[in-house]
Amino acid sequence: MRWSLKELYESFEDDAFVSDMKLLDEKIEQFGEWVNHSVKEGNDPAETILTFIRYSEEITATLSKLSQFASLTSATDARNESALDYLNKLNVKSTALTQPSVVFQTYLKGLDSLEQIIESSLQLKEYAFYLEQIKLRSKYMLTEKEEVAISKLTTTGSTAWSNLQNKLSSTLMVDVLLDGEKKSLPLPAVRNLAYSEDKSKRLAGYQAEMDAYKKIEESSAAALNGIKGEVVTLCELRGFESPLEETLIKSRLDKETLDAMLSAMREYLPAFQKYLRRKAELLGHRNGLPFYDMFAPMGEVNITYTYPEAMDFIIAQFRTFSDRLADFTQHAYDNAWLDVEPREGKRGGAFCSNLHGIKESRILSNFSGSFSNMTTLAHELGHAYHGANLVDESILNSRYPMPIAETASIFCETIVVNAALNNASKEEQLAILESSISDSTQVIVDIYSRFLFESALFEERKNSVVSVAKLKELMLKAQKEAYGDGLDPDFLHPYMWINKPHYYSAGLNFYNFPYAFGLLFSKGLYAQYLKDGEAFVAKYDTLLNATGKELIADVAMRMNVDVHDPDFFRSSLALIEKDIEKFIELSK
Repeated sequence: MRWSLKELYESFEDDAFVSDMKLLDEKIEQFGEWVNHSVKEGNDPAETILTFIRYSEEITATLSKLSQFASLTSATDARNESALDYLNKLNVKSTALTQPSVVFQTYLKGLDSLEQIIESSLQLKEYAFYLEQIKLRSKYMLTEKEEVAISKLTTTGSTAWSNLQNKLSSTLMVDVLLDGEKKSLPLPAVRNLAYSEDKSKRLAGYQAEMDAYKKIEESSAAALNGIKGEVVTLCELRGFESPLEETLIKSRLDKETLDAMLSAMREYLPAFQKYLRRKAELLGHRNGLPFYDMFAPMGEVNITYTYPEAMDFIIAQFRTFSDRLADFTQHAYDNAWLDVEPREGKRGGAFCSNLHGIKESRILSNFSGSFSNMTTLAHELGHAYHGANLVDESILNSRYPMPIAETASIFCETIVVNAALNNASKEEQLAILESSISDSTQVIVDIYSRFLFESALFEERKNSVVSVAKLKELMLKAQKEAYGDGLDPDFLHPYMWINKPHYYSAGLNFYNFPYAFGLLFSKGLYAQYLKDGEAFVAKYDTLLNATGKELIADVAMRMNVDVHDPDFFRSSLALIEKDIEKFIELSK
């Protein structure tokens, strides 16, 4: 039920951890000296670039391993002061990389013949995309002194605000009345009540959650304003049109693709609203679905799992796709790569951290036995499998952008859900199908509401600090626009801006539309898999391997997919609409 981190380090006192901290300092110092003496001379461009790459690989590998150990430790124990202390120390150390990195970016920016230099070296060809991306980002770089100052200031700015909000939400205990007894539970455990078959528990959990957020609303708003204010200021200084433009560049996704996807999503909102109204009717509501019943299980069979049952089910379904995927998942399960039990001090939600340095991954979830919890495990295992397809790449070529990051995860969800449907009774089909549509509704409709909210938030933050009341107003407006008459307007979620941790990372702005892209791209790929069968599997693994060193449009073209065409996204949304119609028919 809990993961093992000893494959990274035994503890913060471990000789290996202490040694790597020292090694990191040495490498950063050597890197800085080399950059300031050799790069500025730049006698041999090819050799200069290769040396930079070697330093970058060594430092990135060491820094990642140390940071991941501290971050993963903190994720399951928010009160671990050593973990927080080392995260802060490592953030400070990483700021020392800013000055030499800026010097190198300036050097690369000044090279008119980068393509020819890369072509002249077999070693450099392997890093062509990585270098081209550095040169692209150099257009938005400030002076060396400014970049160094900004890097240092963010440790006491956005990073500090982020750490504060993470601690507030991770340690927030919620008072909830269950079965006539008042209990104090961690926030993730209370949020999991939304999946209970007992309506009174779902409502009690929702009301308790709303009340609990009042304890941290002012501090969370202060953190959010601090982070978003920093983002707005830096975007203006660097010459980005908006935080969205910066995110698109980081995401390797062009505006044409985003517009094509959003246009298709808006067209299909009525289909999702139709599903929500039908679910509301089945649960006895007349004014749309109240938020507290959003995840209410449907069907006469309430499908639940123990953790071992969930993993056995996932592995069996993954084997219908490939033995490689199933064997990989079994290995992760057998070797304690997952931490699944909700507990005090553990952060909510779920994530996967790919540990490139040891060729493994670690997965966090808050598992309570629902079908949705099981599909979440499949989702995160998909992320881990994505990482497994990149372990033999250089760490510099293993970083894939957010939109494509959801490809393998949602693909794995689809495998599990579709395989489950094929072996289900009518009652089970209703439950499974509804759970799948519910998840898709989150990824399309709720994600769209979050995109609208964050767009509005940035506009507001340009001019002033945004109050708690205004934040709630913006969130409610976004939810009403996205959900329409599908939700009961008297029971929405005005505090979703506190609940979602991505809002509190200055480097993860608009961490919403990538999920929608991942769902729709994966749906399209899955349809292709059903058509091509065995021949698809090898091409799929090759696609995942390419995600660290190609633009998203180029990755998609490996499967002959044009992501600039709204029709591609419409075809994927039509598959979900078909499921909605099937659900409505089954529910009769």
